Amino acid sequence: MVDQHNNGKGKWKQLLAQVQKNELPRHIAVIMDGNGRWAKKRGLPRIAGHRSGMQSLKNMISFSHELGIQVITLFAFSTENWKRPRWEVDFLMRLPEEYLQKELPALIEKNTVIQAMGDLSQLPESTLAAVENAITETRHNTGMVLNFALNYGGRADILQAVRNLCREAKEGQLDCREIDEALFSRYLCSRDLPDPDLLIRPSGEFRISNFLLWQMAYTEFWFSQVLWPDFDREHLLQAILDYQNRERRFGGIKNT
Repeated sequence: MVDQHNNGKGKWKQLLAQVQKNELPRHIAVIMDGNGRWAKKRGLPRIAGHRSGMQSLKNMISFSHELGIQVITLFAFSTENWKRPRWEVDFLMRLPEEYLQKELPALIEKNTVIQAMGDLSQLPESTLAAVENAITETRHNTGMVLNFALNYGGRADILQAVRNLCREAKEGQLDCREIDEALFSRYLCSRDLPDPDLLIRPSGEFRISNFLLWQMAYTEFWFSQVLWPDFDREHLLQAILDYQNRERRFGGIKNT
């Protein structure tokens, strides 16, 4: 569904009153898109858009925690993003480090669990160190899971799972007849997480861009024209309300 809601300041409380707290999406996946276009519209460099987008991220995480969302997966850097100009890649690689250095104490205080998925081995040393430190410092927490997809690609995720299954089968550790959807899912990067209930993608794009291809088989999609730096609590609430107004039948039919 495309967001055509006219968000006005102060309406978020009205939207919040409509949210059914017992039917919140358990896992929300987010493609944070539109930072560059946001900056271009204002005559600013692209990095200004990325930095403003980080503030939107901070606000969304804080509000999601208040709502009681259990898992958020953020598409922070894809396997295709390496194709961008080197200066932009370098800046994008510094953002997770900067965010975690500033926000980790608050995240720990809120009992947040930090996770990351993707091929982390290719991350710069300082970025990897910041991510690993955040994972270690929050490993005993029991609250909302904040999962960063870094150097992640859905096809790569599936291929790696297939390779590992083939290796174990070749070594006699696995009988191929045992492979089903549940077993296959345990070989994916998201093995410890439930599949996303809701995908949010701002910026007016209508694709999932190689994100969680296996995991989003039955995810509800919410697309919006708003650019990520302008994404606020009203947009999040509207996405959740739209999600709650849909019938999730998972291939079946509604009981009458």
